[in-house]
Amino acid sequence: MDETSNSFPTFNTTGRSLIIKFKLPNQERVPSAYLQECITALTNYLVDEVADRDLVGVRIRKNENVQAKVVGISFRRREQLNPDIIWAVLCKVIQSNATFGLTDRLEVHLDHVRIPVGNGKLAEKTKGRALDVLSGIKKSIVAVKSAFFCLAHALIIEIARVNGDPQVRIILTR
Repeated sequence: MDETSNSFPTFNTTGRSLIIKFKLPNQERVPSAYLQECITALTNYLVDEVADRDLVGVRIRKNENVQAKVVGISFRRREQLNPDIIWAVLCKVIQSNATFGLTDRLEVHLDHVRIPVGNGKLAEKTKGRALDVLSGIKKSIVAVKSAFFCLAHALIIEIARVNGDPQVRIILTR
């Protein structure tokens, strides 16, 4: 088994390519059960270091024939990619394509996209704070203290602020 790996940090993406060849099963074993075990082991090997929230996609093609069509499994969360999905896709391809055989040398390529977590390193932590505190931290929040027509008051204040009215700064700083 030959393995290569590529990394694209700008896009939070990595790729792993394996060139594999399945051995023929023993006479005592059922070929379909043997291949299903091999695909389960291959899938577990490919996604063992991938977080459940990340996206993975799989491409399989014959190594000898570069012009052969690629069998692809679309991007999905890692937790949704299980060996049964790969087995179902390969069964359909093997039944419809006489030139595709699992005993050939196959190139299996896994694309892995890491999904960012969190709200940024420099973001101001605002969760769980009162509105008075938030209006002091965030410049886009204006606290209107009138009991009636508060939406109209907020719109008038914001229009005056956008137009650069100097009295708005006095009102907002009080």
